[in-house]
Amino acid sequence: MRNAHTVMHFAGTGRRLGPRRLVAWGCAVNWQSAAIRDASRAGDYGRVIALVREDQRMSQTQLGQACGLSQSTVSRLEARGTRSYGTGILAAASAHLGIPPTLVGLSESCSGPQQASGDHVERRGFLGGVAAAAATPVLAALPDTTDGTGTSGPAAALRLSTTAYRRLDGSTASRDLADAIDGHIRLIQAITRTATGTADRARLAGVGSEAASFAGWLAWDKGDSGSARSWYGGAIQVARSAGNPLLIAYQAGSLAQFEAHAGNSVEALNLIRRARRSLGELRLAVADAWLSSVEALAHAAAGDRRSADQALTAARAGAENLPEEAPPWPWVFTFTPTKVAAARVACGARLGPADWVLSGDTEALAATGHDKQRALLVLDIAAGHLANGRVEAAFALAGRALDTGLKYRSGRIVERARTVRRSLTTTSPPKVVRDFDERLHGVYL
Repeated sequence: MRNAHTVMHFAGTGRRLGPRRLVAWGCAVNWQSAAIRDASRAGDYGRVIALVREDQRMSQTQLGQACGLSQSTVSRLEARGTRSYGTGILAAASAHLGIPPTLVGLSESCSGPQQASGDHVERRGFLGGVAAAAATPVLAALPDTTDGTGTSGPAAALRLSTTAYRRLDGSTASRDLADAIDGHIRLIQAITRTATGTADRARLAGVGSEAASFAGWLAWDKGDSGSARSWYGGAIQVARSAGNPLLIAYQAGSLAQFEAHAGNSVEALNLIRRARRSLGELRLAVADAWLSSVEALAHAAAGDRRSADQALTAARAGAENLPEEAPPWPWVFTFTPTKVAAARVACGARLGPADWVLSGDTEALAATGHDKQRALLVLDIAAGHLANGRVEAAFALAGRALDTGLKYRSGRIVERARTVRRSLTTTSPPKVVRDFDERLHGVYL
C-alpha cells in the first residue's frame, strides 16, 4: 500500500497528487518541474511566477488585483528576466501563489503581505486542505450535532460555529474576529484531512467554503481588498468541490457584491451571470431576489440607472414573496424588502439621484441592521444629502458613521467616509466639514 501521507485526492476528482506537489486553488503545482527549477536557478524569478500563475489558470489581471498591483506591473515583473527585482512585489506575488520563498530568491523567513497584516493562515494550504482529504483514519466522531439542514456530526458542529461567528460580526471588530476565524479555519483543515468517504469530504468542503467566504468579508471590512478577493475566490473553488450549486451561486454572488462596491461593474456582472448559471434549474426564490439586488449595485457602479432600477424592482418583488421561514444555508440572515430598500439607497448614492436616497422611509431605514451596516447606510444617505446641496446635514450624518468606523476599526467604513468627503469640492468648507477633516486626518487602521 502506498504511503497515505504522500498521496492526496482532490475532492470529487480522484486525481492523485505526489509528495512534492502542493494543492493550491484546486491546482497541483510541481515545484520540482524542470521549467520552474531552471528558471529559479537562472535567477529568472518573474518566469517562476509566470509558470505558477499559468499553472493555476490565473490571469495577470487577477493576480494583480489580489496583490494590489496593476496588470502592467505583473507583466513587467514576469518579463524582467534575470534583472533585479523589488522584493516587496516578489513577496506579494509569491505569497499569493503559494510559491516557496527560496524559488524566487527570498529567505524562508521572508514575510509575505499576509503575515505582515496579521493573517497567519496560509490561504493556499487551507483551501487545499479543505478541497482534498488524506486517506488516513477518521477522527473520533464528534457528538451527534445537527445544524438545522439535516447534516450532523463534525460538519454540522463546524458549520454552527461559523454561523455564530457571522452573527458576532455585527457587534465585534473584524480585527478581533479574524484571530478566532484563523483558529476555526485551522480546525476545519485538520478535520477535513482526516475525513474518509466522498460524502464527508463534500460536506466539509462546504463548511470550509463558508468559512473562507466569511474570512473574505472580514478582510473587506478591514480594508484589505487583496486578501478579500483571495478568500472569496478560494471560497468559490472549494464550493465547487462540495458539489452544492446553491453554495457556488452564493459565493460567486458574494464576490460580485464585493466587486460592485469596489466599482468593478463588468467583473461583478460576469460573476452574477456565473452564479445564475451554477443554479441551473434550481430557481430558489431567495437566491433570485438577492442576486437581483447585487446586480442592481453592479449596474449602479456602471452608471446604468435604468438597469439598476429594473434589477431593484425584481429584487423587491422577490423579497416580498419569500416564504416566512428560516433562510436556506448558506444564508444566515433573512433577505427582506428592507434590504432591497437599503440596496436602492446604495445605488442612489453611486448614481446621484437624491430621490433614491432621501425617500420618506430613509430615517426609519437608517435605524435597521447592526452598527456597521447602519454606518455604511448612513454614509450613503450623507451622499444623497450632498447631491441635494445639504452640506451641513450630510457631514453631521457622516460624522456619526465615522464614530462607528473608528469604534470598530473598520477600514471599509473609514474609506467610505473619505469617499464622501472627496465628493465635496470647495475652497471654504463650513466648520462641520473642517471638524470632519480633522477627525479623518491621520486615521490609520
